[in-house]
Amino acid sequence: MAPFTLVFDLIFLAVSTRLLPYKLRPQTVWTPMNLTLFLLALFDGIAYAALVFIVAVGLTLIFGVMRILNVAHGSLYAMGAYLTASLTTFVLAAGLPPIFAFPCMLVSAVLIGVVLGGPLEWLLLRRIYHKPEVLQLLVTFAIFMILEDVQRLIWGTQPIFQSTALQLMGNVRAFSVNYTVYQLILLPMVAIALLLGLRFFLRRTVAGKLILATTEDREAAQAIGIDADKVFLLTFIVGAGLAGLGGALASPTTSILPGIGADMIVLSFAVVATAGLGQIEGAALTALLIGLGRSFAVYVWPETQVLVPYLIMVAVLLVRPEGLFGSPSARKI
Repeated sequence: MAPFTLVFDLIFLAVSTRLLPYKLRPQTVWTPMNLTLFLLALFDGIAYAALVFIVAVGLTLIFGVMRILNVAHGSLYAMGAYLTASLTTFVLAAGLPPIFAFPCMLVSAVLIGVVLGGPLEWLLLRRIYHKPEVLQLLVTFAIFMILEDVQRLIWGTQPIFQSTALQLMGNVRAFSVNYTVYQLILLPMVAIALLLGLRFFLRRTVAGKLILATTEDREAAQAIGIDADKVFLLTFIVGAGLAGLGGALASPTTSILPGIGADMIVLSFAVVATAGLGQIEGAALTALLIGLGRSFAVYVWPETQVLVPYLIMVAVLLVRPEGLFGSPSARKI
């Protein structure tokens, strides 16, 4: 079964599940769009797209290098959010300044990547790289379910909200709208820095070039002495860390509760499939497209906010099955 088919099946199942209990109103109510609503939708879309990109680029990196669909990526995102909220609460209770909420985000991302992502790749995923894709999907889905239960055991089922970082940066007035500096400036800046940093890492550093060589042809890379296992381990640690970073950055902006990982992984799959599997730069533009589409749907036609990202994905894939920025490739035999 092709990877794209697996992605599409996952997204279709998730969307169907989300829409099953939902009933559309007999008469659809459209909200007129004025300048204020337009700016709010624009800013919301940019902030949301930045978060989605940070998570989706980790998923893209893992699939592009390792050719494995990591469903557990959503749980790593949720774990990053929970861990950041807990560390921030602990730091504030210890009497440290609120500014330490930002280092807590970086610490959480590193812990998720190294302490959780590293052992997952080394102890489990390394054993299924040459297995059928369906088995890989089932294994990562099992990891996802286990980590979801771990979250409930540690943090319970009640929502957690820790907005110290958001409040610390305050608001800024953009045109006629007051908006948080954290969402309007910090999140997009982190996403842009991450994109540029990944481009530099993959193209200008020795480790990045080893990753690209292994991605292009694993057998040839091993033949010239590249340790593919170490490359895969590094890739998964970085990808898991990016998922944790996305959750850490999202934690001040939303309530953290069971299920946020499932929502994010489904949307990340939509971004990755729409951009083209393994396309890092394409994931940035696609995340912006889907983020803005979802945001404007919230303000104009709320009934479709869940559906719009997947309508965009389906529309793109009907025209370009390999994604907006993907290219058809021959399958090795």
